[in-house]
Amino acid sequence: MTASSTRPGPTPRAPRTTEAHALAPAPAGTAPGATSYHRLTVLAPVVRVRCAPPRRGDGWIPAADLAARPEALRELIAHDARQGLDRYGRPLRPDVAAGFGLHRMVWPVSLLFTAPWFLERRVPLLAPADVSVRRGTGTVELTVRPDAFACLPDDPAAGAPQARTVPDENALAAELRGALGGFLEPLLAAFRPEVRRGPRVLWAMATDAAVEGLWHVGGLLGEEERARAELSALLEPPPAGDRATAPERTPGAPGAPAPVPAPFTPGAGFAAAAAGCGDASGTDRARASCCLVYTAQPEDMCGGCPRVMRG
Repeated sequence: MTASSTRPGPTPRAPRTTEAHALAPAPAGTAPGATSYHRLTVLAPVVRVRCAPPRRGDGWIPAADLAARPEALRELIAHDARQGLDRYGRPLRPDVAAGFGLHRMVWPVSLLFTAPWFLERRVPLLAPADVSVRRGTGTVELTVRPDAFACLPDDPAAGAPQARTVPDENALAAELRGALGGFLEPLLAAFRPEVRRGPRVLWAMATDAAVEGLWHVGGLLGEEERARAELSALLEPPPAGDRATAPERTPGAPGAPAPVPAPFTPGAGFAAAAAGCGDASGTDRARASCCLVYTAQPEDMCGGCPRVMRG
């Protein structure tokens, strides 16, 4: 999906950009991730990211407010309820509107972590207090206040005071899962009574949004296959015999066991699509969660829905 979609769903094929467009230089600045955020805004203008303190008012909602203030969360969900009414001509079920709101929040927010990892091999260490969001018609605007970040030893900024250097790619992937998971945990807890689903399903929804966001950006970069491969490795489950005992890789600990993607759902879900589904054209990913769009429009079942695609 794109951030402007009226409902969650499989990511469409993205047009390739020209090299000059994809590699447009970032404005001057030293904020960790600033280069990636600028490239993200150039590549996918439906997501506009600027490095700035969180904002409140005029449609802006700090991410920390979503976790702490029920009225802020209800304001966000009301946006999706209005969009659902406009599209389907009838009200969405409250839990379905909340699920749409969750997806459309996690999809762009995850890119604040995954885009710098994919483009620069840096993982911003952000908290909800560092981010605010404003959703408009066809766009999502984000402010982000980056400071500390994780990186590899050969990163030019590895010696900076705000850098946390880790020894290898596996440790950096563990940092990404930990940073993104820690950011999302209070948001998912706040959404839970509105979405009316348990933690396992909520994390499956978060996994879908995070995967689909970076997969979409990879397509815009002309690097869809690399995005697929790196997302698959990021969420790779341990061998079947080790799943009960293999711990998450400790950042900075070389030779640790195979990574466990908890709390995210294991596996990025790339597979062959089920035939005969409403919008399955071009879909080759099995989602970990169901967006429940069929409750508003029964014939509009996602091609990658787990209700019709597993195995």
